[in-house]
Amino acid sequence: MTIAPQCVVTLHYVLVDAGGQVLDDSRARQQPLEYLHGHHNIVAGLERALDSQAEGAELTVTLMPAEAYGLRNEALKREVGRDAFPVPELSPGMRFQTPGDDGPQIVTVLEVRDDSVLIDTNHPLAGQTLRYELEVLTVRDATRAELAKGHPLPPDTDHTQVEDKKLL
Repeated sequence: MTIAPQCVVTLHYVLVDAGGQVLDDSRARQQPLEYLHGHHNIVAGLERALDSQAEGAELTVTLMPAEAYGLRNEALKREVGRDAFPVPELSPGMRFQTPGDDGPQIVTVLEVRDDSVLIDTNHPLAGQTLRYELEVLTVRDATRAELAKGHPLPPDTDHTQVEDKKLL
């Protein structure tokens, strides 16, 4: 079976930055990535590169920043009140997940001041050229419940308990 919209894909990947540093390795973590193709579960450039690939395919994909996590936007750096953080001790480089307009976002602490904190809401990989080494493990049709939710569901999920928005 080949990768197409409405398919659940399982793959292993190694993510490497432009300097050759391994940023993530699903095989080393013993946790392959599973995503629903065509539903924006992964970065757009990677999804395009995987389109029409078959089970067993091995490929290397290099993505420029615009195809991956976007270009860095200096306007996404801003000062917020110190009380916006749930921990008493803050230091530059700390990261927090916060709700954003388009879903959860990562906030990186740049500088801690007396009453405020300078933060950066760019994705931590924004502005970077990234290389993915990929191995497609499995491709299968998504279930109706997975299509309704927009992402793969765990294998032990009772699909009758998942709200199917298509029936509403």
